[in-house]
Amino acid sequence: MASQIPKKPETPAAPPATGSDDSVVLERRTQRVQPPQMYQVVLLNDDFTPMEFVVQVIQEYFSKDRETATQIMLKIHLEGKGVCGVYSRDVASTKVDQVLQAARSAGHPLQCVSEPVE
Repeated sequence: MASQIPKKPETPAAPPATGSDDSVVLERRTQRVQPPQMYQVVLLNDDFTPMEFVVQVIQEYFSKDRETATQIMLKIHLEGKGVCGVYSRDVASTKVDQVLQAARSAGHPLQCVSEPVE
């Protein structure tokens, strides 16, 4: 138990010679790191959310100027969905949450999703 005195480790008889078969050589390998998967934030069309509200959301949460926001809104209206921005997964998720919360607060059924960029 605790009453025994620990033994001292044995010292090697001779240090390993340089270049002998006993030595270990580590090779340095460069690591190739993949960039993170990117996600696009997409607004979906509905028949109830006013176009002006969609433009305001795009301007506020995606930092677009009025003209670009209007073009994105028209694409959403005509094609059913429109990409507002491309971000990393966490940022895209936060943007989706912000847009959905703003839409619910204003009483609009606006839908927003994030999709991986292929």
